[in-house]
Amino acid sequence: MGGYRVTENASLASRNTLRVDVRADWLLELTDAARLPDVLALPAITSTPLLVLGEGSNILFADDFHGAVLAMATRGVHVEEDGDVARIAVAAGERWDDFVRWSLSQGFAGLENLILIPGTVGAAPIQNIGAYGVEVAEFIEAVEAWDRTTRKVVSLDRTACAFAYRDSLFKREPDRYIVTAVRFALPRKRELRLDYAGIGDQLKRMGIVTPTPFHVAEAVVHLRTRKLPDPAVIGNAGSFFKNPQVDTETAAALKRDHPDMPQWPIADDAVKLSAAWLIESCGFKGLREEDAGISNRHALVLVNHGRARGDQLWALAQKVRRGVEERFGILLHPEPKVIGASIDT
Repeated sequence: MGGYRVTENASLASRNTLRVDVRADWLLELTDAARLPDVLALPAITSTPLLVLGEGSNILFADDFHGAVLAMATRGVHVEEDGDVARIAVAAGERWDDFVRWSLSQGFAGLENLILIPGTVGAAPIQNIGAYGVEVAEFIEAVEAWDRTTRKVVSLDRTACAFAYRDSLFKREPDRYIVTAVRFALPRKRELRLDYAGIGDQLKRMGIVTPTPFHVAEAVVHLRTRKLPDPAVIGNAGSFFKNPQVDTETAAALKRDHPDMPQWPIADDAVKLSAAWLIESCGFKGLREEDAGISNRHALVLVNHGRARGDQLWALAQKVRRGVEERFGILLHPEPKVIGASIDT
């Protein structure tokens, strides 16, 4: 009938941007979301762990995956115009960056700050991806998913998705929901977000006085390519550590001891710190142990210089975590999902 393909003992080396050479017992490539129940009912799959994988840009395999990997390869974008707002349903397998660029070409605003983020559309709400002062949750109207508990398709609105900083219902219940499509509400016009991480300065360098969403996207591309290594050139998963959040009392104490520490108030009793600054202050930027390393361009980025194994990359990440905790009393948490190791070890 088509709609999916099954491979046994499959290599995942080309399916994760850290380029870790691991294998999965089974690889399921789904091109038709309607066949998902049939795929999940396959005898070889029903009794084995399941991992849903997009482009593998937000994952570290510390070991082989002894289970089935489901790769969403569904495609499709459907638009309904509603005055000044477009409601757009996008299949989970569409590439995120392609969708952002398409939305800008159609004159829609909102996603310009999120350009050049690797991964698929289906992965975006799971992580609640964000960059340069914008989170994708702001523009999600609903997420369609297969509920493995009730064995039916559900549509969860933004509130039900329980979005938080790099978090969501789907991340907290990874064994229950499989995202099949995302519905966005994108305006034709909105106030641009220009006050974060050098966007305004970059626009000035570009000679832009009255920026449009396209100009902001171009500025973000300049900033990202200048700061972050290209996964096509060197294996990486983008920012590996979350920016930690602390209470105001802790932040004040850290500021007294480290006056140059960047801090951003985000709530009445919460302050966000720069994980990159913490890591660089400990001297880890540019560190390399065999083929596992920390980028010399950005301290947040864990890189594979060639043939690093997943356990070597994770060991280096743990060394960074311990160093930051010993010096600042702050425990960093990884952004990517770590497979085959405990994040508490």
